[in-house]
Amino acid sequence: MKGHVAVTTTSSCAAKQWRWKWLALTILLLVFFSMFVPLAFLLGLHNGFPVGYLSDESPPSEFFEHYGSKDGAIDSISVKEDSRVKQMLMNFTPSLPQEIVQIIARQGDGKSKSFEPDEGSEQPKSQSMGVPKLPIVVSNMTSTSDSRPGDRILANLSKGSNFYGSESSCELEFGSYCLWSKEHKEAMKDATVKKFKDQLFVARAYYPSIAKLQGQENLSREMKQNIQEHERILSEVISDADLPPFFPNKIQKMEQTIAKAKGCTVECTNVERKLRQILDLTEDETHFHMKQSAFLYHLGVQTMPKSLHCLSMRLTVEYFREPRPDMELSLAFKLEDPSLRHYVIFTRDILAVSVTINSTVLNSKNTADMVFHLITDRQNFYAMKLWFARNPYNGAVIHVLNIEDLNQSLLNGLGLKQFSASEEFRISVRGFDQTEFLQLRTEYVSIFGHSHFLLPEIFKNLKKVIVLDDDVIVQQDLSSLWNIDLEGKVNGAVNFCKLQLGQLEIILGKNIHDRSSCLWISGLNIIDLEKWREHNVTGTYQKLLRTFHNGNEETWRTAALPTSLLAFQDHLFPLDSTLVISGLGHDYHVSEEVIKNAVALHYNGNMKPWLDLGIPMYKKYWKKFLIQGEPFMDECNVRH
Repeated sequence: MKGHVAVTTTSSCAAKQWRWKWLALTILLLVFFSMFVPLAFLLGLHNGFPVGYLSDESPPSEFFEHYGSKDGAIDSISVKEDSRVKQMLMNFTPSLPQEIVQIIARQGDGKSKSFEPDEGSEQPKSQSMGVPKLPIVVSNMTSTSDSRPGDRILANLSKGSNFYGSESSCELEFGSYCLWSKEHKEAMKDATVKKFKDQLFVARAYYPSIAKLQGQENLSREMKQNIQEHERILSEVISDADLPPFFPNKIQKMEQTIAKAKGCTVECTNVERKLRQILDLTEDETHFHMKQSAFLYHLGVQTMPKSLHCLSMRLTVEYFREPRPDMELSLAFKLEDPSLRHYVIFTRDILAVSVTINSTVLNSKNTADMVFHLITDRQNFYAMKLWFARNPYNGAVIHVLNIEDLNQSLLNGLGLKQFSASEEFRISVRGFDQTEFLQLRTEYVSIFGHSHFLLPEIFKNLKKVIVLDDDVIVQQDLSSLWNIDLEGKVNGAVNFCKLQLGQLEIILGKNIHDRSSCLWISGLNIIDLEKWREHNVTGTYQKLLRTFHNGNEETWRTAALPTSLLAFQDHLFPLDSTLVISGLGHDYHVSEEVIKNAVALHYNGNMKPWLDLGIPMYKKYWKKFLIQGEPFMDECNVRH
């Protein structure tokens, strides 16, 4: 029995030792993997492992442009290594300083170069499948009654991935105000005063540390004296012209004192903390003033000027004070004659639409067969009726239609809550530039509003119309456009190839047929109403609206972008890109030669030519077609 007990005890001890060995080995393995796995992700080694993706995810390769050698052949090794460099950049861009990111990007670039198709050229199918899924920010540029000017109606649609970087963009936050402010910078009248302030900030940061040093009493006293002298000067001046004649000596004296302070051994943490506080305060102050300026800018561009409001009110009062015979009744037979040339404009602005019509008529060789249909709301209906009754346009017929007079069942069936002219959007897309550095690009797009989808119902007897925006002026005869064969398409429009549908996938979802297709823009569009009815474009729009509109006012307006883009998929005929030159309401760099050769000019953007904030160099083309000698314009001080 004793021997049996002894054997059992020995076996038990051996088993315990074996279990302790396994436990120690397991702990070592856990420690090893806890160090190896983060290191593998840091170095990008995980890119070489087979990784599965969920159904709604995309592999990392889709985020990058293809790379190739100089002869056009793709180097797979270069692609793989550059992908690792970019993956590291994307993971650490928010935390790494910008200078380090740039250095890594340059070092990782190697000999490979980004391959991008030329703008306007056809993109290969193999490459079209690799359109990056980039984050976008979409802002509606027109104001609503319940939104403050400058608010982003649709917020950033990115999911917060660190791929997108952390750099901010002025246009992303403040829109076209940034473009306007760059062009209206005033010469600094207080550059020297600012230098005084900077010296004072630095001296105040060093003074507490210098005052504590043994043996630096003279330097401390000198710095205190200079600080007091700077404070006294700054309390009496605002601009450089107010500075006393001896100010250069004060600047030089302070510079020498600061140089001596920098040569002393001081506690860097205290100086750094002071300077950082000053920096934060300065940045906060700068951002506050920028927000304030941007708000005032948006208030100026989105609010109807007092003179134009006066014009509309005076015309409305005059219409009811002295009723006039309705000239449209005598010309009613022309309103539905499909053999004539019919132009449709959705508008609320009397002055703007009158310039659009006047420019079209004055540049037309034959105006007898021209019919303009102006679709507006009840507020502006009577003013427009009187204006176009008072001002003839070379025999062209002007038909003003109040959209609220249409059959209510038609409006309700379309989900139309209010009059909606063309909508303008600011779209910001992040991506890599040619040096593979993260950047933000902002584009401005105008698109059909919800009211445009009433066209086939309003004009049941017409076969083809040309739709103009009220911020368009025409410089050449448009007669040739009526002879263009749309090849069975519904909408003849100018393509906007700076953006592709694939880049808006976050908004458009899985409804995209061809991700490499360019966006199209409104301004001047040829519409085949027969094909519209045949393809039931309005029915497609209604289905899309139920998808993108969740019932509130904001999503109803912003839903105009995805619904308009997707409703005309496969129904677009590309017009010549030189037909309409867009961007005159936000782009300061359109050449005069391009403008003069264009058939039509589109002032899309916030800076309309009838506003004080409009771009001065483009206003002359618009003012050339402004009605002259109109008494109501003089009474309301509408400046010519």
